[in-house]
Amino acid sequence: MLSRLSRHYFCSISPQPWLFVGLGNPGDKFKGTRHNVGFEMIDAFAESVGIPMDTVHCKAVFGKGFVNGIPVFLAKPQTYMNLSGESSGPLAAYYKLPLNRVIVFHDDMNLPCGVLRLHHNGGHGSHNGLKSVIHNFRGNTLFPRLRIGIGRPPGQMDPKAFLLQKFNAAARERIDAALKEGAYALEQVLSKGLTETARCFNTDQKYKHIRLQTMPT
Repeated sequence: MLSRLSRHYFCSISPQPWLFVGLGNPGDKFKGTRHNVGFEMIDAFAESVGIPMDTVHCKAVFGKGFVNGIPVFLAKPQTYMNLSGESSGPLAAYYKLPLNRVIVFHDDMNLPCGVLRLHHNGGHGSHNGLKSVIHNFRGNTLFPRLRIGIGRPPGQMDPKAFLLQKFNAAARERIDAALKEGAYALEQVLSKGLTETARCFNTDQKYKHIRLQTMPT
């Protein structure tokens, strides 16, 4: 449990903190599966900005730090996907954060593999992790999301089985590139704000390709 002093320090300073929550399932069994790209995005961002994920807090693997002076909390709920809200809800409440300062990262079968979209709000789209988050946010859907495309299951394949499969080599390459791009975009959220970042990130395809090529490796 983080100390009261730590909570007071992070939440009393200006600017206001952000909470990034990646959705997934804990354990080696699920590592690298399509349903766990939310976890992977947290890890990619944490590595890019040097925030260690070395604490357990509110049923989540947790990290905290500053990015260019902006306080950031990072969380990977360990409650399993369908109960993700049992971690993310208490985290937001613990730090007394408005929901527009909480970004949830999750897999999305309605986007092609490796395509990312950043939105201010939305429904759950039949995603059980999002359903749980919304439930624990008291039905409030006004929180940002980073949607990570994983594509649709082939043929008549059961979507549940598809979600729990690992990526093939080609898809893995697209996801790795998306994680790198997403980590960069999240840094832009911290420096430029969500609205400006989403406008560029979601619409300017040429800019995105140039940006991806010029990112540090």
